[in-house]
Amino acid sequence: MSRKVLDGSVKLLNSVDTSFDPFDSYPPTRLSRIHVQRLIHHYLNMISNPFIVSWWPLALADPALFHVSIQTASLDEELRAHKGFPISELLMVDSVSLIRQKIENSSLAFQDDTLNSVVTLAAIEHGKGNVEASRTHIDGVKRIVGVRGGISHVRQSSPLTARMIAWVSMLVTGAPQFPIQDDLGIGDGVCPTLQWLLASPDLESSSEAIDDLDIDPAVIDILTRLRNISQEASSLSGTELHDLTCFVVHKLLLLPPFSTQNLQQSAASESLRYAMALYMLAIHGTTYYSHIGLVMTIMQQFRSYLEVLVRSDVDESLKLWIFSVGMVSSIDPINSKWFTEQAYLAATSLKIQTWEDVLVHFKRILWMETPRGVIFQRQWEDMLT
Repeated sequence: MSRKVLDGSVKLLNSVDTSFDPFDSYPPTRLSRIHVQRLIHHYLNMISNPFIVSWWPLALADPALFHVSIQTASLDEELRAHKGFPISELLMVDSVSLIRQKIENSSLAFQDDTLNSVVTLAAIEHGKGNVEASRTHIDGVKRIVGVRGGISHVRQSSPLTARMIAWVSMLVTGAPQFPIQDDLGIGDGVCPTLQWLLASPDLESSSEAIDDLDIDPAVIDILTRLRNISQEASSLSGTELHDLTCFVVHKLLLLPPFSTQNLQQSAASESLRYAMALYMLAIHGTTYYSHIGLVMTIMQQFRSYLEVLVRSDVDESLKLWIFSVGMVSSIDPINSKWFTEQAYLAATSLKIQTWEDVLVHFKRILWMETPRGVIFQRQWEDMLT
Protein backbone atom coordinates (compact mmCIF):
# COMPACT_ATOMS: atom_id res chain seq x y z
CA MET A 1 0.00 0.00 0.00
CA SER A 2 1.37 3.47 -0.85
CA ARG A 3 2.31 6.01 1.79
CA LYS A 4 -0.38 8.35 0.46
CA VAL A 5 -3.02 5.71 1.08
CA LEU A 6 -1.71 5.23 4.61
CA ASP A 7 -1.65 8.99 5.17
CA GLY A 8 -5.18 9.47 3.93
CA SER A 9 -6.87 6.45 5.38
CA VAL A 10 -8.83 6.11 8.56
CA LYS A 11 -8.28 2.67 9.97
CA LEU A 12 -10.83 0.19 11.33
CA LEU A 13 -10.30 -0.36 15.02
CA ASN A 14 -13.61 -1.82 16.06
CA SER A 15 -16.57 -3.35 14.29
CA VAL A 16 -19.85 -1.49 13.90
CA ASP A 17 -22.69 -2.28 16.25
CA THR A 18 -25.05 -4.32 14.08
CA SER A 19 -28.08 -2.92 15.91
CA PHE A 20 -27.28 0.56 14.59
CA ASP A 21 -28.99 1.43 11.31
CA PRO A 22 -27.34 4.47 9.72
CA PHE A 23 -29.46 4.35 6.57
CA ASP A 24 -32.77 5.54 8.01
CA SER A 25 -32.23 9.20 7.16
CA TYR A 26 -29.37 11.49 6.28
CA PRO A 27 -28.86 14.94 4.72
CA PRO A 28 -29.34 15.14 0.93
CA THR A 29 -26.36 15.04 -1.42
CA ARG A 30 -25.82 15.16 -5.19
CA LEU A 31 -24.89 11.48 -5.19
CA SER A 32 -27.29 8.63 -5.82
CA ARG A 33 -28.82 6.97 -2.78
CA ILE A 34 -27.00 3.70 -3.53
CA HIS A 35 -23.66 5.52 -3.77
CA VAL A 36 -24.24 7.38 -0.51
CA GLN A 37 -25.23 4.20 1.27
CA ARG A 38 -22.08 2.48 0.03
CA LEU A 39 -19.97 5.36 1.32
CA ILE A 40 -21.79 5.27 4.65
CA HIS A 41 -21.13 1.55 4.91
CA HIS A 42 -17.46 2.07 4.04
CA TYR A 43 -17.19 4.96 6.50
CA LEU A 44 -18.68 2.99 9.37
CA ASN A 45 -16.39 0.06 8.65
CA MET A 46 -13.18 2.09 8.48
CA ILE A 47 -13.47 4.24 11.57
CA SER A 48 -13.14 3.69 15.28
CA ASN A 49 -15.87 3.54 17.88
CA PRO A 50 -15.48 7.15 19.10
CA PHE A 51 -16.71 8.25 15.67
CA ILE A 52 -19.54 5.77 15.49
CA VAL A 53 -20.85 6.37 18.98
CA SER A 54 -20.35 10.13 19.25
CA TRP A 55 -19.56 11.54 15.82
CA TRP A 56 -21.99 9.84 13.48
CA PRO A 57 -25.22 11.10 15.11
CA LEU A 58 -23.80 14.62 14.79
CA ALA A 59 -23.05 14.04 11.11
CA LEU A 60 -26.58 12.83 10.42
CA ALA A 61 -27.95 16.05 11.89
CA ASP A 62 -25.64 18.48 10.07
CA PRO A 63 -25.34 18.62 6.24
CA ALA A 64 -21.82 20.08 6.23
CA LEU A 65 -20.49 17.54 8.71
CA PHE A 66 -22.23 14.73 6.85
CA HIS A 67 -20.60 15.75 3.56
CA VAL A 68 -17.07 15.92 4.98
CA SER A 69 -17.60 12.65 6.87
CA ILE A 70 -18.59 10.60 3.83
CA GLN A 71 -15.91 12.44 1.88
CA THR A 72 -13.32 10.68 4.06
CA ALA A 73 -14.77 7.35 2.90
CA SER A 74 -14.75 8.48 -0.73
CA LEU A 75 -11.15 9.66 -0.42
CA ASP A 76 -10.10 6.33 1.06
CA GLU A 77 -11.72 4.45 -1.84
CA GLU A 78 -10.16 6.73 -4.45
CA LEU A 79 -6.69 6.64 -2.93
CA ARG A 80 -6.80 2.86 -3.14
CA ALA A 81 -8.08 2.93 -6.74
CA HIS A 82 -5.40 5.39 -7.98
CA LYS A 83 -7.84 6.95 -10.45
CA GLY A 84 -8.09 10.50 -9.17
CA PHE A 85 -10.67 12.01 -6.85
CA PRO A 86 -13.86 12.64 -8.90
CA ILE A 87 -16.38 11.88 -6.14
CA SER A 88 -14.27 13.46 -3.42
CA GLU A 89 -13.95 16.64 -5.48
CA LEU A 90 -17.72 16.80 -5.99
CA LEU A 91 -18.27 16.33 -2.26
CA MET A 92 -15.52 18.86 -1.56
CA VAL A 93 -17.28 21.56 -3.59
CA ASP A 94 -20.51 20.97 -1.69
CA SER A 95 -18.71 20.66 1.65
CA VAL A 96 -16.95 23.99 1.20
CA SER A 97 -20.21 25.65 0.14
CA LEU A 98 -22.06 24.32 3.17
CA ILE A 99 -19.25 25.27 5.55
CA ARG A 100 -19.03 28.75 4.03
CA GLN A 101 -22.74 29.22 4.70
CA LYS A 102 -22.14 28.33 8.35
CA ILE A 103 -19.11 30.63 8.63
CA GLU A 104 -21.08 33.54 7.18
CA ASN A 105 -23.87 33.03 9.70
CA SER A 106 -22.82 34.56 13.02
CA SER A 107 -25.06 32.18 14.96
CA LEU A 108 -23.48 29.10 13.33
CA ALA A 109 -19.87 30.15 12.68
CA PHE A 110 -18.53 29.22 16.10
CA GLN A 111 -20.53 26.07 16.78
CA ASP A 112 -18.93 22.72 17.58
CA ASP A 113 -20.28 21.23 14.34
CA THR A 114 -18.57 23.96 12.34
CA LEU A 115 -15.27 23.20 14.03
CA ASN A 116 -15.81 19.48 13.44
CA SER A 117 -16.45 20.10 9.75
CA VAL A 118 -13.45 22.36 9.19
CA VAL A 119 -10.96 20.15 11.04
CA THR A 120 -12.18 17.13 9.08
CA LEU A 121 -11.75 19.11 5.88
CA ALA A 122 -8.15 19.80 6.95
CA ALA A 123 -7.55 16.07 7.39
CA ILE A 124 -9.02 15.34 3.96
CA GLU A 125 -6.82 17.91 2.23
CA HIS A 126 -3.80 16.51 4.05
CA GLY A 127 -4.69 13.01 2.89
CA LYS A 128 -4.76 14.26 -0.70
CA GLY A 129 -1.37 15.89 -0.29
CA ASN A 130 -2.73 19.45 -0.31
CA VAL A 131 -0.60 20.61 2.60
CA GLU A 132 -1.19 24.35 2.21
CA ALA A 133 -4.97 23.95 1.98
CA SER A 134 -4.88 21.73 5.05
CA ARG A 135 -2.91 24.32 7.02
CA THR A 136 -5.31 27.05 5.92
CA HIS A 137 -8.21 25.10 7.40
CA ILE A 138 -6.25 24.51 10.63
CA ASP A 139 -5.57 28.25 10.84
CA GLY A 140 -9.31 28.83 10.51
CA VAL A 141 -9.99 26.33 13.29
CA LYS A 142 -7.47 28.06 15.54
CA ARG A 143 -9.14 31.44 14.95
CA ILE A 144 -12.56 30.04 15.88
CA VAL A 145 -11.12 28.35 18.96
CA GLY A 146 -9.48 31.64 19.94
CA VAL A 147 -12.77 33.53 19.67
CA ARG A 148 -14.39 30.89 21.88
CA GLY A 149 -11.78 31.44 24.58
CA GLY A 150 -9.39 28.59 23.91
CA ILE A 151 -9.51 24.84 23.51
CA SER A 152 -10.31 24.33 27.20
CA HIS A 153 -13.57 26.22 26.70
CA VAL A 154 -14.36 24.17 23.60
CA ARG A 155 -13.86 21.02 25.66
CA GLN A 156 -16.45 22.19 28.18
CA SER A 157 -19.16 22.07 25.53
CA SER A 158 -17.81 19.15 23.47
CA PRO A 159 -14.93 16.92 24.61
CA LEU A 160 -15.12 15.15 21.24
CA THR A 161 -14.62 18.40 19.31
CA ALA A 162 -11.70 19.46 21.50
CA ARG A 163 -10.16 16.00 21.14
CA MET A 164 -10.50 16.09 17.35
CA ILE A 165 -9.08 19.58 17.04
CA ALA A 166 -6.01 18.96 19.19
CA TRP A 167 -5.25 15.58 17.64
CA VAL A 168 -5.91 16.21 13.95
CA SER A 169 -4.24 19.62 13.94
CA MET A 170 -1.08 18.02 15.32
CA LEU A 171 -1.22 15.14 12.84
CA VAL A 172 -1.61 17.27 9.72
CA THR A 173 0.94 19.95 10.69
CA GLY A 174 3.49 17.66 12.33
CA ALA A 175 3.58 19.77 15.51
CA PRO A 176 1.29 20.79 18.39
CA GLN A 177 -0.97 23.70 17.45
CA PHE A 178 -2.31 24.41 20.93
CA PRO A 179 -0.70 24.93 24.32
CA ILE A 180 -1.21 22.54 27.22
CA GLN A 181 -2.49 23.05 30.73
CA ASP A 182 0.00 22.59 33.54
CA ASP A 183 0.27 19.39 35.56
CA LEU A 184 -2.48 20.62 37.89
CA GLY A 185 -4.91 21.20 35.03
CA ILE A 186 -4.61 24.98 35.25
CA GLY A 187 -4.54 27.31 32.26
CA ASP A 188 -5.86 27.12 28.72
CA GLY A 189 -4.78 24.28 26.51
CA VAL A 190 -4.94 20.53 26.01
CA CYS A 191 -5.75 19.17 29.44
CA PRO A 192 -3.97 16.40 31.36
CA THR A 193 -5.91 13.22 32.04
CA LEU A 194 -7.07 12.13 35.47
CA GLN A 195 -4.39 9.43 35.41
CA TRP A 196 -1.75 12.09 34.79
CA LEU A 197 -3.03 14.30 37.60
CA LEU A 198 -2.93 11.38 40.04
CA ALA A 199 0.52 10.16 38.96
CA SER A 200 2.92 11.82 41.35
CA PRO A 201 6.42 12.24 39.88
CA ASP A 202 8.05 10.80 43.00
CA LEU A 203 11.71 9.88 42.86
CA GLU A 204 11.02 6.30 43.92
CA SER A 205 9.36 5.68 40.54
CA SER A 206 12.18 7.12 38.48
CA SER A 207 14.29 4.85 36.30
CA GLU A 208 17.71 4.00 37.72
CA ALA A 209 18.88 3.63 34.12
CA ILE A 210 19.03 7.42 33.78
CA ASP A 211 20.27 8.29 37.28
CA ASP A 212 23.79 9.08 36.11
CA LEU A 213 22.68 11.11 33.09
CA ASP A 214 22.09 14.84 32.92
CA ILE A 215 18.56 14.51 31.57
CA ASP A 216 16.21 17.48 31.24
CA PRO A 217 14.16 17.54 34.50
CA ALA A 218 10.98 18.03 32.46
CA VAL A 219 11.72 14.81 30.54
CA ILE A 220 12.43 12.94 33.78
CA ASP A 221 9.11 14.19 35.18
CA ILE A 222 7.21 12.89 32.15
CA LEU A 223 8.97 9.53 32.25
CA THR A 224 8.33 9.14 35.98
CA ARG A 225 4.64 9.94 35.66
CA LEU A 226 4.28 7.49 32.78
CA ARG A 227 6.05 4.82 34.82
CA ASN A 228 3.49 5.38 37.58
CA ILE A 229 0.60 5.26 35.12
CA SER A 230 2.04 2.08 33.57
CA GLN A 231 1.12 0.16 36.71
CA GLU A 232 -2.56 0.54 35.75
CA ALA A 233 -2.14 0.81 31.97
CA SER A 234 -4.03 -2.41 31.24
CA SER A 235 -7.20 -0.87 32.67
CA LEU A 236 -7.11 2.25 30.48
CA SER A 237 -10.02 2.56 28.05
CA GLY A 238 -9.36 3.42 24.43
CA THR A 239 -10.48 7.00 25.00
CA GLU A 240 -8.34 7.34 28.13
CA LEU A 241 -5.27 6.08 26.27
CA HIS A 242 -6.00 8.46 23.42
CA ASP A 243 -6.33 11.48 25.71
CA LEU A 244 -3.18 10.49 27.60
CA THR A 245 -1.25 10.10 24.34
CA CYS A 246 -2.53 13.41 22.99
CA PHE A 247 -1.49 15.29 26.13
CA VAL A 248 1.89 13.57 26.54
CA VAL A 249 2.90 13.98 22.89
CA HIS A 250 1.90 17.65 23.03
CA LYS A 251 3.91 18.10 26.23
CA LEU A 252 6.99 16.35 24.86
CA LEU A 253 7.02 18.16 21.53
CA LEU A 254 6.43 21.56 23.14
CA LEU A 255 9.58 21.25 25.27
CA PRO A 256 12.51 23.39 24.09
CA PRO A 257 15.65 21.50 23.02
CA PHE A 258 17.78 20.51 26.00
CA SER A 259 21.23 21.98 25.62
CA THR A 260 24.23 21.27 27.83
CA GLN A 261 27.97 21.57 27.34
CA ASN A 262 28.13 17.77 27.30
CA LEU A 263 26.96 16.71 23.84
CA GLN A 264 26.43 13.08 24.90
CA GLN A 265 24.19 14.07 27.81
CA SER A 266 22.17 16.37 25.57
CA ALA A 267 21.78 13.59 22.98
CA ALA A 268 20.60 11.15 25.64
CA SER A 269 17.97 13.59 26.92
CA GLU A 270 16.66 14.50 23.48
CA SER A 271 16.69 10.88 22.33
CA LEU A 272 14.62 9.90 25.36
CA ARG A 273 12.19 12.77 24.73
CA TYR A 274 11.51 11.83 21.12
CA ALA A 275 11.49 8.10 21.90
CA MET A 276 8.74 8.61 24.48
CA ALA A 277 6.65 10.51 21.92
CA LEU A 278 7.09 7.69 19.39
CA TYR A 279 6.38 5.07 22.05
CA MET A 280 3.07 6.69 22.98
CA LEU A 281 2.05 6.86 19.32
CA ALA A 282 3.07 3.22 18.84
CA ILE A 283 0.98 1.87 21.72
CA HIS A 284 -1.87 4.20 20.79
CA GLY A 285 -2.17 3.06 17.20
CA THR A 286 -4.35 4.80 14.63
CA THR A 287 -7.47 6.57 15.84
CA TYR A 288 -9.35 8.91 13.51
CA TYR A 289 -6.52 9.56 11.01
CA SER A 290 -3.11 8.08 10.33
CA HIS A 291 -0.25 9.58 12.36
CA ILE A 292 2.43 8.50 9.87
CA GLY A 293 3.23 12.09 8.88
CA LEU A 294 3.76 13.07 12.51
CA VAL A 295 5.92 9.99 13.13
CA MET A 296 8.10 10.87 10.13
CA THR A 297 8.56 14.43 11.41
CA ILE A 298 9.51 13.20 14.89
CA MET A 299 11.81 10.58 13.39
CA GLN A 300 13.85 13.25 11.60
CA GLN A 301 14.55 14.99 14.90
CA PHE A 302 15.07 11.67 16.68
CA ARG A 303 17.72 10.40 14.27
CA SER A 304 19.75 13.61 14.54
CA TYR A 305 20.62 12.74 18.16
CA LEU A 306 21.04 9.00 17.83
CA GLU A 307 24.37 9.03 16.03
CA VAL A 308 25.83 10.59 19.17
CA LEU A 309 23.90 8.26 21.48
CA VAL A 310 25.31 5.19 19.72
CA ARG A 311 28.81 6.23 20.75
CA SER A 312 27.78 7.29 24.25
CA ASP A 313 28.45 5.41 27.45
CA VAL A 314 24.81 5.21 28.57
CA ASP A 315 22.90 2.37 30.18
CA GLU A 316 22.43 -0.53 27.74
CA SER A 317 18.80 -0.99 28.84
CA LEU A 318 18.13 2.60 27.81
CA LYS A 319 19.77 2.01 24.44
CA LEU A 320 17.78 -1.19 23.96
CA TRP A 321 14.50 0.60 24.71
CA ILE A 322 15.23 3.63 22.55
CA PHE A 323 16.37 1.60 19.54
CA SER A 324 13.42 -0.78 19.92
CA VAL A 325 11.00 2.15 19.82
CA GLY A 326 12.73 3.37 16.67
CA MET A 327 12.59 -0.11 15.17
CA VAL A 328 8.84 -0.43 15.75
CA SER A 329 8.12 3.14 14.62
CA SER A 330 10.23 3.12 11.45
CA ILE A 331 8.36 3.57 8.19
CA ASP A 332 11.13 3.52 5.59
CA PRO A 333 13.37 0.46 5.12
CA ILE A 334 16.63 2.34 5.69
CA ASN A 335 15.63 3.56 9.14
CA SER A 336 14.14 0.18 9.97
CA LYS A 337 17.38 -1.63 9.10
CA TRP A 338 19.50 0.81 11.10
CA PHE A 339 17.32 0.63 14.22
CA THR A 340 17.12 -3.15 14.02
CA GLU A 341 20.90 -3.43 13.83
CA GLN A 342 21.38 -1.09 16.80
CA ALA A 343 18.73 -2.89 18.85
CA TYR A 344 20.39 -6.22 18.09
CA LEU A 345 23.79 -4.90 19.18
CA ALA A 346 22.29 -3.70 22.47
CA ALA A 347 20.59 -7.07 22.95
CA THR A 348 23.86 -8.89 22.30
CA SER A 349 25.63 -6.73 24.87
CA LEU A 350 22.92 -7.60 27.41
CA LYS A 351 23.03 -11.33 26.49
CA ILE A 352 19.34 -11.33 25.64
CA GLN A 353 17.92 -14.61 24.33
CA THR A 354 14.12 -14.33 24.69
CA TRP A 355 11.31 -11.78 24.56
CA GLU A 356 10.97 -12.15 28.32
CA ASP A 357 14.59 -11.00 28.65
CA VAL A 358 13.81 -7.96 26.51
CA LEU A 359 10.77 -7.14 28.63
CA VAL A 360 12.85 -7.09 31.82
CA HIS A 361 14.99 -4.32 30.35
CA PHE A 362 12.01 -2.44 28.90
CA LYS A 363 10.45 -2.27 32.35
CA ARG A 364 13.58 -0.57 33.65
CA ILE A 365 12.68 2.32 31.33
CA LEU A 366 8.98 2.28 30.39
CA TRP A 367 6.53 -0.45 29.53
CA MET A 368 2.74 -0.10 29.41
CA GLU A 369 0.57 -3.20 29.13
CA THR A 370 -1.68 -2.29 26.22
CA PRO A 371 -3.09 -4.38 23.36
CA ARG A 372 -0.62 -2.89 20.88
CA GLY A 373 2.37 -3.86 22.98
CA VAL A 374 2.35 -7.05 20.95
CA ILE A 375 4.00 -5.21 18.04
CA PHE A 376 7.19 -5.00 20.11
CA GLN A 377 6.95 -8.66 21.08
CA ARG A 378 6.46 -9.83 17.49
CA GLN A 379 9.44 -7.92 16.15
CA TRP A 380 11.72 -9.14 18.91
CA GLU A 381 10.59 -12.75 18.63
CA ASP A 382 11.24 -12.60 14.88
CA MET A 383 14.70 -11.19 15.52
CA LEU A 384 15.60 -13.74 18.19
CA THR A 385 14.46 -16.85 16.30
